[in-house]
Amino acid sequence: MTDSRDSMDSAVSNPPEVSNPAQVSNPPEVSNPAQVSNPAQVSNPAQVSNPPEVSNPAEVSNPPEIREPAHAPLAHVVRGGIIEGVHHGSVVVLAADGSVQFQAGDIEAAFYPRSALKPLQAVGLLRAGLPPLDDEALALAAASHSGDERHLATARRMLATAGLTDDALRNVPDLPYGPAERDEWLRRGLGPTRLTQNCSGKHAAMVLTTLARGWRPDTYLDPDHPLQREIAATVEDLTGQRIARVTVDGCGAPLFAVSLHGLTRAAARLGTAAPDTHEGRVAHAMRTHPEMVSGADRDTARLVRAVPGLLAKDGFEGVQIAALPDGRAVGVKIADGADRARMPVTAAALARCGVDPDVLADFAATPVIGGGAPVGALRAAGALSMPASPMHAPVSAPASTSPSLSPSTSNSNSPSISAS
Repeated sequence: MTDSRDSMDSAVSNPPEVSNPAQVSNPPEVSNPAQVSNPAQVSNPAQVSNPPEVSNPAEVSNPPEIREPAHAPLAHVVRGGIIEGVHHGSVVVLAADGSVQFQAGDIEAAFYPRSALKPLQAVGLLRAGLPPLDDEALALAAASHSGDERHLATARRMLATAGLTDDALRNVPDLPYGPAERDEWLRRGLGPTRLTQNCSGKHAAMVLTTLARGWRPDTYLDPDHPLQREIAATVEDLTGQRIARVTVDGCGAPLFAVSLHGLTRAAARLGTAAPDTHEGRVAHAMRTHPEMVSGADRDTARLVRAVPGLLAKDGFEGVQIAALPDGRAVGVKIADGADRARMPVTAAALARCGVDPDVLADFAATPVIGGGAPVGALRAAGALSMPASPMHAPVSAPASTSPSLSPSTSNSNSPSISAS
């Protein structure tokens, strides 16, 4: 899935050839972003590169190490009382003071957050001068939307504020991400478009910011474009660490490698931010319009509705972040990218944050089906599944915000595991 998500790699053209990282020279130092007026000289955007130098690097730590992550077993697929499969990965749980309360696997290795990076990118766009948007549109700027009519209408409305159409977007054309939305789109005889691609809200916001700053809009996806350099500086500020590597995401936008620990720190920053800050504005929009961030029936949207004050975003390749208003936060990366393990592991991590397990019950397992009936389940395993004392007074959801979900529909992105 593309988060929710950026387009699946199969929907993207052949990947660009990656240059030898060892041959990449040191990046140039970035001047004060506020002083940038003319667009940067465009380099070859197809090349993977080291990140640009940002202003005041003393405020962030060294980049995470690029290495093979030492993932740990996080989830078991159990059929008929026997472990049929094991999903490895890494998970971190932060306490309200920012300390690591629990960890499994490798939370410090460099990795790509995929679309879980979008909330940070949205903050970067606001810092860079994104024109005023209402909460629905700002939520879509941080979204991996399903492509329903509300999503498409909001993206069109964003572009129309500058007299633009989806021709101004440079993302990869794709069908709607949501299965129902995709089926309806195909039934109407329609094909892939830039607007229906699940990252179109982010790209629309990038175009609007570029125009507001007087930068070249046709090259806004180049890593050396001043817009992307300002976003990179925001990512480093929020994660508290230098970016380890820059590549290209499925939608065509630059993608920054950080650590799972750093990404989760950033989620906590957004989760605790004051309402009048850029971080607080993004968090408020995402909390109040989770259906715009993904889709009404997507698991992350339902999780946000179930847990009061939760901020959450998923990403392709099994990535999830979630943060509570007091700073408690979790970050998850499933090693093999299997989306079916993402939410059960996230639910177990949130339980360690003090969230009421009853509220999380509908997210904690995916049924394993045999002969049309449940014969087992996929759920968190190992140390993550062991009971632990809550870090804080438990968070419980009001009855009106915790919908009753049957196990077979508890995770719309992780369907029941069939017998075949």
